[in-house]
Amino acid sequence: MQTEMESLFKDLVVIDAASFVAGPGAATIFADFGARVIKVEAPAGDAYRLLHGRHRFDFNWALTSRHKEAISLDLNTDAGRDILHQLIQTADVFVHNFRSDQIDRYDVAYDRLRAFNPRLIYAQLTGFGTKGPDADKRGYDTTAWWSSAGILDLMKKGHAAPNFPVGGVGDHASAMTLYAGIMMALYQREKTGLGDAVETSLVANGAWSNGMHLQGAIAGFDLSEILEEKGYRSPFAMIYETADHRFLILVSPNPDKEWPAIARALGHPEWLEDPRFVTLRAIMKRRDEVRQLFQDAIGALTMVEACQALDAESLSYSVIEKISEVVQSAQLIENEVIIETQSEDPDFQWTVANPIKLSSLTHRPVADPPKLGEHTHAILKDLGLSEARIAELIASKVVRVRQAIDSSS
Repeated sequence: MQTEMESLFKDLVVIDAASFVAGPGAATIFADFGARVIKVEAPAGDAYRLLHGRHRFDFNWALTSRHKEAISLDLNTDAGRDILHQLIQTADVFVHNFRSDQIDRYDVAYDRLRAFNPRLIYAQLTGFGTKGPDADKRGYDTTAWWSSAGILDLMKKGHAAPNFPVGGVGDHASAMTLYAGIMMALYQREKTGLGDAVETSLVANGAWSNGMHLQGAIAGFDLSEILEEKGYRSPFAMIYETADHRFLILVSPNPDKEWPAIARALGHPEWLEDPRFVTLRAIMKRRDEVRQLFQDAIGALTMVEACQALDAESLSYSVIEKISEVVQSAQLIENEVIIETQSEDPDFQWTVANPIKLSSLTHRPVADPPKLGEHTHAILKDLGLSEARIAELIASKVVRVRQAIDSSS
């Protein structure tokens, strides 16, 4: 029997005071599984709301802020900080990505918060860690995950500059790590009754993601230097273009075994009798020639024909899909990677699910994300504040409510 995801964490309260993607992404997973997640934003709003540029729909915000309640607080004021402390006092998890100066200014150091909530899980996401010269350096996934962890260095051609990386990739990977860390702390709390501080960084997640190559560098195998001098040259791990100008990536982890299957798939069984290719060593000595043979063969086929040929030999490959195709992929929809929403907005009929599944749970229905300050009034009422006090906070601009903002927010 399956139940909705919202039943799993229905007793958890998460305060999401983080900005942009990685920290809030971890909170989104808790919201997906039923936690009450209160999103704390400054009166001007999270700058993440601006990343969609001039597009008519804020798709970034919709992805990462689903299921959340939104409160707008000015943490630079005593009253704003007091409200945040009240929220944290009864919360299970507090997520933030503040730098050390902000932690001091907002009065949210771990020791301070656990003094009045010893069961609190204090989850901090940083760019470069909490120690060392870069501890207070502003970090994004393009700078900390892609660049400082060396991933981008492996994605350039020779000595040329690498392409600028796509944003959000390292953020979402890091969000999964922060979520896992919070879950570990919650599990520990079941045993000890006490909370803990959880910390991870974009650069740490980048290093972990790049771990194979970093471990190689430690052992004296610097793939970066090899690629600068020689480039990716193996014909058995290469991107090829089809006749209809699509691209596919071929990956053969055991080329000695799969060479006959590749030759048959590409319509050239005579390669198997060619004296130039009698051994894998001989093939690799002529790797540039073999790579061109593969390209010529694949280049004569359409994408569909190439896929059919490679599938017939059970070879490992993938089409490099266009984003517009990914969101309509029958495979991803069937596996509930791309799921329907309950939104009436034509730009938000579908969304990307978090990648975790439990066999006993179904997805929590996804509705529209919150507007800036949409739940401010209700959350303050839940804290026991009077209407008069709420009006004072609005008038002094300590809080912002939805009625006070224009429709563009």
